[in-house]
Amino acid sequence: MSMIDNTNTLLSAPTGSLTIPQFSDRNYLLFSLVIPTYQERENIENIVTILTNLLDESIPTEYELIIVDDDSPDGTWEIAQSLMSEYPQLQVMRRQGERGLSSAVIRGWQVAKGEILGVIDGDLQHPPHTILQMLDTMRKGTDLAVASRHMDGGGVSSWNFVRRFLSRGAQLLGLIILPEVLGRVSDPMSGYFMVRRSCVVSTTLNPVGYKILLEVIGRGNVGEITEVGYVFCERKQGESKVNWKQYVDYIHHLVRLRLSTGKLARFSKSMGFPIGRFLRFGLVGLSGVFVDMGVLYLLSDPTTLALPLTRSKIIAGEIAIFNNFLWNDAWTFADVAMQQREWRQRLKRFIKFNLICLAGLVLNVLVLNLVFNFILPNRYIANLIAIAFATIWNFWVNLKLSWRVTQVK
Repeated sequence: MSMIDNTNTLLSAPTGSLTIPQFSDRNYLLFSLVIPTYQERENIENIVTILTNLLDESIPTEYELIIVDDDSPDGTWEIAQSLMSEYPQLQVMRRQGERGLSSAVIRGWQVAKGEILGVIDGDLQHPPHTILQMLDTMRKGTDLAVASRHMDGGGVSSWNFVRRFLSRGAQLLGLIILPEVLGRVSDPMSGYFMVRRSCVVSTTLNPVGYKILLEVIGRGNVGEITEVGYVFCERKQGESKVNWKQYVDYIHHLVRLRLSTGKLARFSKSMGFPIGRFLRFGLVGLSGVFVDMGVLYLLSDPTTLALPLTRSKIIAGEIAIFNNFLWNDAWTFADVAMQQREWRQRLKRFIKFNLICLAGLVLNVLVLNLVFNFILPNRYIANLIAIAFATIWNFWVNLKLSWRVTQVK
């Protein structure tokens, strides 16, 4: 009967919220470096060897390397696990029920023992020697050290024009949407950085896609930031994971951070008014306008069915309401709808939604006449004000009456 080698035991993957815990003084280390991997079998041994040689000379016995692999089909985690006996500072986590670079990094930080938390790609596109420069700035007291392609000594090795354009365009878009976050660093899309644990401890991070640095700056308590220039290298082994979905996720992440941080978020919290949910409700309502207009045209236009206008409007309005209900149930109030998925419960929500929208129409007409006759004799501005009032009414009453948990098994 063979003995189990405990030195090669995999780390258990944390579950639950992506919150960074306080570390135990008994297990204190200076530095924990997380290497998220997926399909990096050809690179993993090389990067572990290089990082170990660098850190053994700089901070021997004061660091750990944590590989977090998303159950790579090529067996990356198995190769990494086989290296643990040779590199005692190496730990490996195999995630099987969760995927994504950003969440992998946070899961690694959750089990880390270091005062300083870092991340580096596993494909050697981030030059490992830059670690020492960033670590030096952290030991001098900075809160966040970022490896930047846009500082002195930085750059990219062989990007084509399209990729350079997309990278700069994404950065410019970020500066417009979230200037207080992206304005603090020259390379906000960097995936190569270190942060002091105290800046993110007890903070629940909620990243989208690959750009975890945005989350750290946006939600963390980060003071001084230092940037170190580096040249982004092309990978020598394996396949690139850059694709169009990353840019979509990036925009989604920017918008979500914009809504959940800053003055708008503080106002939303103080007033008890969910701004993000309201904006989703408004976008759904806008889609309903197009549905209403399209159906009205198909039913009433002389070149189509040529039905009477009033009848056409009633049908078009009801179809638009049905459209709005489906989208609100699946998106705006999805968290509530998932708890009450039986058809009777959905029918009950739909009936309530219809009645509330009808009351909203009455409110719309009343406000329109009040504003036009007594405040501002401009029918179009008065109509816009009436629509705004009706939208807020529809959202708030639906929030309180239609989409709420009333029956829990």
